[in-house]
Amino acid sequence: MGGMVYNRDNSVLQADTLARLCDKCKNLAGYGTGDIGLVRQFTAKMGDRLTYLGGMLTAELFAEAYLGAGFSTYSSAVFNFLPALAIDFYRALRAGERGKCAVILNEFFYPFMAICNRSKGSAVSAV
Repeated sequence: MGGMVYNRDNSVLQADTLARLCDKCKNLAGYGTGDIGLVRQFTAKMGDRLTYLGGMLTAELFAEAYLGAGFSTYSSAVFNFLPALAIDFYRALRAGERGKCAVILNEFFYPFMAICNRSKGSAVSAV
């Protein structure tokens, strides 16, 4: 069975530590973090050895940047309640249709994040 590392709060692995874990644990399959700088260090050091599993409420807001950092996919919380929209965005992203991505971001994701950011805890309860 595969395992994953999820960087959060008091447990944040750096690229060298994660690389050593990859060497020792062949079943280590993925990691999650919302820190794009750290994500880029991981991909620069380990290429596609691991799968990125997310770390943000609405990964679509950062999907273009993550794609540029070497990721082919992301986890979408929105997929749980608007799967067609999440799929449309992902397909547009992968096709390089930046204009369509911008429309979807402006019409749904940015307003949705405004609701989620109203107060602490709102993001999780919104999903």
